[in-house]
Amino acid sequence: MASDTPRLNSFGQPIGADVPDWTPPPLPPREAMEGQYCRIEPLDPERHGEDLFEAFAADPEGRNWTYRIEGPFDDRAALDAWLAEISVKADPLFFAYIDRASGKAVGNGAFMRIDAKVGAIEVGSIMFSPLLQRSRIATEVMYLKMKRVFELGYRRYEWKCDALNAPSRRAAQRLGFSYEGVFRQATMYRGRNRDTAWYACIDAEWPQLRAAFETWLDPENFDAAGQQKLRLSDLTAPILVARG
Repeated sequence: MASDTPRLNSFGQPIGADVPDWTPPPLPPREAMEGQYCRIEPLDPERHGEDLFEAFAADPEGRNWTYRIEGPFDDRAALDAWLAEISVKADPLFFAYIDRASGKAVGNGAFMRIDAKVGAIEVGSIMFSPLLQRSRIATEVMYLKMKRVFELGYRRYEWKCDALNAPSRRAAQRLGFSYEGVFRQATMYRGRNRDTAWYACIDAEWPQLRAAFETWLDPENFDAAGQQKLRLSDLTAPILVARG
């Protein structure tokens, strides 16, 4: 973690800490990630399209698409066209989230804005269907993706969302992403303005975050009714450097 007192150069100007022997990490591979409750697979329209269409249909009002650029998809052909478009990209690099119990895809999301040169990467385009929301799978998906990022050698992992998207902002902080501010009029979508709230965690925080996730995901953290004993937000709260 960087010191609160900056170094001074020969001119007496404050400068950042050295990053010795820096080697840019590799790009995230298009490879699966395995967990206790989920499997994360590279998005494949033929393999995952039917499952995702069924999962998204559990939100018939389209409420979950309010803060997304695309969707909702009223028919399978429209969803398939979108999946075909995004599945071939390297950035954003999309994955499907599989419920190990059912073997079905119940959501998707991506690594994006990948800047290996400076070791920064964003998690985004997250779409959790109602079958995935507020589940152990949803948390484990975020853990596995964070684990991959930091084990590859990235220094910074970002989360950005519409500043009006309160559930996304709460989720970021529960998962250990610290608040970094709001970029006003950052972009436009669906014909409306978007102020963007920024959150991030860094490599120095990863050991504590990993311990927090693994404590929460441990089957022993859940009683016979499946209720959590320890809240992840309580485990990650000491790691946050700012809330907002």
